Formats: sequence, C-alpha cells, structure tokens
Amino acid sequence: MNTAVIAAGDIPAPHLEYGRLAPILIVLGAAAVGVLVEALAPRAQRYGLQVLVSAVGLVAAFAWTIALGLGDQPHHVAAMGAIGVDGPTLFIQGTILVLAIMSMLLIAERTHEASPFTAQASTVPGSPEERESLVAGLVQTEVFPLVLFAVGGMLIFPASNDLLTMFVALEVMSLPLYLLCGLARRRRLLSQEAAVKYFLLGAFSSAFFLYGTALLYGFAGSVRLSDISAAISKQSGTEPLLLAGVALLSVGLLFKVGAAPFQAWKPDVYQGAPTAITALMASCTVVAAVGAVLRVFYVGLETLRWDWRPMMWAVAILTMLVGAVVAITQTDVKRMLAYSSIAHGGFLLTGVIATNKAGLSSTLFYLAAYGFTTVGAFAVITMVRDAGGEAGHLSRWAGLGKTQPLVAGTFAFFLLAFAGIPLTSGFTGKFAVFQAAVAGGALPLVIVGVVSSSIAAFFYVRVIVLMFFSDPAPDGPTVAFSPTTAAAVGVGAFVTLVLGVIPAPALHLAQSAANQLFVR
Repeated sequence: MNTAVIAAGDIPAPHLEYGRLAPILIVLGAAAVGVLVEALAPRAQRYGLQVLVSAVGLVAAFAWTIALGLGDQPHHVAAMGAIGVDGPTLFIQGTILVLAIMSMLLIAERTHEASPFTAQASTVPGSPEERESLVAGLVQTEVFPLVLFAVGGMLIFPASNDLLTMFVALEVMSLPLYLLCGLARRRRLLSQEAAVKYFLLGAFSSAFFLYGTALLYGFAGSVRLSDISAAISKQSGTEPLLLAGVALLSVGLLFKVGAAPFQAWKPDVYQGAPTAITALMASCTVVAAVGAVLRVFYVGLETLRWDWRPMMWAVAILTMLVGAVVAITQTDVKRMLAYSSIAHGGFLLTGVIATNKAGLSSTLFYLAAYGFTTVGAFAVITMVRDAGGEAGHLSRWAGLGKTQPLVAGTFAFFLLAFAGIPLTSGFTGKFAVFQAAVAGGALPLVIVGVVSSSIAAFFYVRVIVLMFFSDPAPDGPTVAFSPTTAAAVGVGAFVTLVLGVIPAPALHLAQSAANQLFVR
C-alpha cells in the first residue's frame, strides 16, 4: 500500500487579514487580558483593572469598526473565506459594540444595594463586622471577561461566511451567557434555575444547528454559504436533504432570536438573570442572532426563498401573536419585557421575509433602534428597588409617577417606543419593516403585525396608567441613582428620541450598508 506523506512545507499557511478582523480580535484579546487580571491581580485591584480593560477593548473595537466602514474596500472576505466583511456586517458589529458599552455601564455598577454582582458577605474573609464593611467594595469581577467573550462571539456570529464558523461563534457567544445568567446575588435559586434552563435548551438548539449543517454539507459538499447558494441554483426539483438541512438550521437560529415556538426559554431566563445581563441578552444577542439569520437567508439561501418564505411566514405570525397576547397576563416587569422582545422578534422577521434591499436596510435600522430602547428600559428597572432588591412585581410600580416622575416618565417613554408611537424610534422601525414587507408581497403579514402592535399597546399603556394614575403604597419602592446607570438611561432615551424625530441619517446609513451586501 502506498502512503502519501505530506511535508510540512506543502501545507499552505493560512492567510489572515488582521486589519479586517481587528474588532473581533481586540474584544477577544481584552477578554484574555481580563482572565489574566482575574488570575494574577490582587483582589482589591481587580475591579478597576477589569473595568479599564473592558472599556478600552470595546471602545477600541468600535473605533476600528468605524474605520473599516469608512475605508475604500468595505467588501472583503477574511480568514480564508470564513468571515465576510461587508456593509451589513460592519453595521451590526458597530451596533453590538455600542450596546455592549451601554450594558457594561450597568454591569460595572458597584454600589452594594444596586449591583447584582456585589460579593456575598460570607465569601469575604475576616470577622462578620469586617465582612459587612468590606462587602460593598467587592464585586464578582469575573463577569467582565465573560461578557467580553460573549461579545466576541456575537461579533463573529453575523459575519460568518460558512456554517462551521457560525457554529463556533454560536458556542463562544452562548457559553459565557449560560454562566452569567446564574450570577444574580439576591435571587440565587431563580437565577440558577434560569441558567440551567438556558443551558439545556441552548444545547438542544446547538445540536439542531449542527445537524442541519451536516445535512447541508451532504447536499452541497461544502459548508460555505456561497457554495450552498451555487448548489441550490444548479439543482432541478426539490431536494429533501436540502429542505431538512434548512429546517434544522433554522431551529438553531430562531432559538437565539426567541421566535415562537422556540421562545419558551426567554421569560424564565430574562426574569432570573441579573438585570444587567438581561439587558445585554435582550439587545446584543438579539442583534447578533438576527444578523446571522440575515446572513444565512440572504446569502446562502436567497435562491431558495420560495421554499423557506412560507415557513418564515408561519413563524413570524406565531411569534408576533404569542408575544403580544401572553404579555397581557404577566405581572412581572421583566417577564413582560421578555414577551415584548418575542413580539419584536416577529416584527424583525417581517423585514427578513421581504427578501429585498429595503427589507435588509429596515431590519438593520430596527435592530439599532430596538437595542438602544431595550438597554434603557432595563437600566430603569435596575434603579427601581424595594427592601428585597429590584421591584419586579408590577404592583410595586403603582404611583411611581407621583413619587419619582422623572424615572417613571423615562420608562413610559421607552414603553411608548416599544408600542410604536410616533416620534419614537419604535414607530420609525415598524413603519420601515412593514413598508418593505408590503413591497415584498407580504401584505397579510403586515396586517397581522399591525394587529399585534395594537394588542401590545394595551399592556404598555396599562403600566403607564399604573405608574401615573394609582396612589403609591406607603412602603413603595425607592430609586437608586448611580452615574453609570443614569448614563445608560440617558443615552437610550436620547437615541430613542433622535431616531424617532430625525431618522433620516440612520436610515441612510442602514441603506448604504444594505447596498454593500455581497456573495462570495
């Protein structure tokens, strides 16, 4: 038997365009530095160093993303064809980085009463009196590198040009989130239950994604999206292997979006996780997941759209109705926003179904608008507190508009943006995706979306009425102000207002990004 021996010199060295990959590498590099800080730095110095490393890493990555967008060659395939750097990729990555910076303001909150990551007194050495005096200055600093690793995975997920890279990004994004969900300080059992549910269901969804990848490889002989698209164009008739692969792959992607019927994890995880982590998941994770859906369906499966659009129609309709109807019955504010997020996932899928440039650009705009509003809303939730921690039950918010009118008014503004009231970013985003869907021949889907928005407006207005037209309880909640949380709320409110009143620059930027989508 002849054996072939391959000399080391015969193996081509991988060609990596480090400049194109710099935003991803900066964030993952900062995460690695954070691990070293956690291992080597004295405990008293870890918090300051971790905040510095995280801030520098995220800001530097965002600046580099802007530089790539302003460069002469926005279209590029990097890392041996594994990463696609184009207009939608840079827009989504920039959005993720800005939202991650805002979420980091909540995560970095250090006060003993407000931070969900303050260390337990029992974990601090010394006498009970010494422990109580020191505990306010100690936080679980391991959250910072975990967040950076998750953000690094989010940056890769929508940029992946082949399905194996996308699967690796999915795991890099998900595994730190499973841990972060279990770190709530005051409600540990609920938080750990949420983490276990998220881990188990996430593992199932990853298995679906990987199995779908295997079937598509069996059909096309490649996992690269462009090769799959070319193989679909050459086929004659319907290929069962292809349809099965697309169905299984869609399960993994739609799970991350939180689309029905794969949304069961969202309310429990959003409620149990620390609110700062919930803000990160509700904004950055949704942006990354929808970005990956756009990449797969607009690049790899665009020529198969007449087969997958009916399936997406059903999913979008079910998602909008489930999110809007079930949210009415919720009594916990975080669970209510979780079902609101599910409904918004249906609106985003409406833009995906349009399968035109207007659908792509409107979805990009909606992602940015929804992300800023979401972080701002969850930042307000972290501020409203009672003796047991955050005032999660809606009954505790009664009369807040009379005792804390500024905080209640800001939260009401965010709720009106979720409802799609004019002069907010929510109205502009919904109008853009509905207009693109009508142009794409999906008028019935738009009608369902308008009905769902009307239903959703009921429970948003119900909370506003509760805050401003109810009498406050004698032992009502207080508001814990902090500079970082107030900054996150302020930025979220400002962007929500600007994108509603002057949306043209952001819409133009999204349209320019959509025009730079390419297939390789």
